[in-house]
Amino acid sequence: MSDTPKTGPTEQSVDAFLAQVEPPLRQADGITLRQFFEDVTGYEAVIWGSSLIGFGAYHYRYASGREGDSFYVGFSPRKTNLVLYLALGEDDVSERLLASLGTYRRGKSCLYVKRLTDIDLDVLREMIEHSIRTLRDMYPS
Repeated sequence: MSDTPKTGPTEQSVDAFLAQVEPPLRQADGITLRQFFEDVTGYEAVIWGSSLIGFGAYHYRYASGREGDSFYVGFSPRKTNLVLYLALGEDDVSERLLASLGTYRRGKSCLYVKRLTDIDLDVLREMIEHSIRTLRDMYPS
C-alpha cells in the first residue's frame, strides 16, 4: 500500500466485526474474502483501526524519516463497496493483473469492488501474492 492506514492492529474480533456488516451480500462477501485472504497469505485476519481487515504486517521507513507499521494486504467491507488494499504500482505485472481483474474502480491506494462476482478470484490471488512480494522487497525485515 502506498498510503498506509494511520491505524494499528487491534484485539477486536474479526468474526464479531463481520457479523455486523450490512447489507447481507456485503457481509457474505466479507466472510468469503476473509477466508480467501487467509488461504492465500497464510496470515490470520486482524482488525486494524475500526474497519480494516489486514493480513500480515511489516515495518516501513521512508527516506523522509517517517516510519510505521502496516498490513501487507487487506480489505474493508463497506456499505457500498468492498475496498481492497493491495500494493499495486505502475509496473507491468500490476498493470497486466488490473487489466484482467474484472469490474472495479481504482482509488489512490485501493480498489473498489461492488461484489465478488464482479472480479476474477484467480487474478485477485495473483495480485495478493504480487503485493506481498513487492512489500517484502521494499521493506525487508
